[in-house]
Amino acid sequence: MGFTDFVSDAGLTLLDNWVKTRSYIIGYGPSQADVSSFKAVPSVPKVEKYPNAYRWYNHIKSYEPEFSTLPGDPSKSYTTYGPEAVTVTSNPKDAPDNEEEEEEEDLFGSEEEEEDAEAVAEREKRLADYKKKKEGKAKPAAKSIVTLDVKPWDDETNMDELTANVKAIEMNGLVWGGHKLVAVGFGIKKLQINLVVEDEKVSLDDLQEKIAEDEEHVQSTDVVAMQKL
Repeated sequence: MGFTDFVSDAGLTLLDNWVKTRSYIIGYGPSQADVSSFKAVPSVPKVEKYPNAYRWYNHIKSYEPEFSTLPGDPSKSYTTYGPEAVTVTSNPKDAPDNEEEEEEEDLFGSEEEEEDAEAVAEREKRLADYKKKKEGKAKPAAKSIVTLDVKPWDDETNMDELTANVKAIEMNGLVWGGHKLVAVGFGIKKLQINLVVEDEKVSLDDLQEKIAEDEEHVQSTDVVAMQKL
């Protein structure tokens, strides 16, 4: 039947199952079958839902500058390939010659057939190079901008000392920003301060506990706003 489409869940599931035990759509190396199928996938498959298709998609993408040089017939549609894809002819003179039949039989034959050692080595090298390339791209740290309210005990609290004590707190992944005093009534003002944190390094609960350790000045703290960078 070949592939149907890569837009629906059914189509992507079919692709995911097909490349579960394969590095390429057909054979032991990249070809126009991979290029045709790659171009038909509208976006990167979700890794959590289609892990095998995600791995195949990114592997083939690494060949993108070489697409035109890969072996195979670029005019064939991606629907030509896939599970149980066969060539059907109604006239014997239109049937492929023996060499082509043998090639197609090899392409869709048993997965238990022994792979050529050179092809296996080339595939493993490609996979190793791709893994090394991916590992070399460090992901930027996830950060958040936070606005924090720090409330004093009363109107007699020294807000300059409170502010200095708050900004004296140091944590790996914490950067203090601007601040201001905001009137809340009865002569009392609270400290409103901005900060940037690396999500994996700084716990806001821990930071608020550290601020609350200044029991002489601090009554309580509240996270007013939080936005991912």
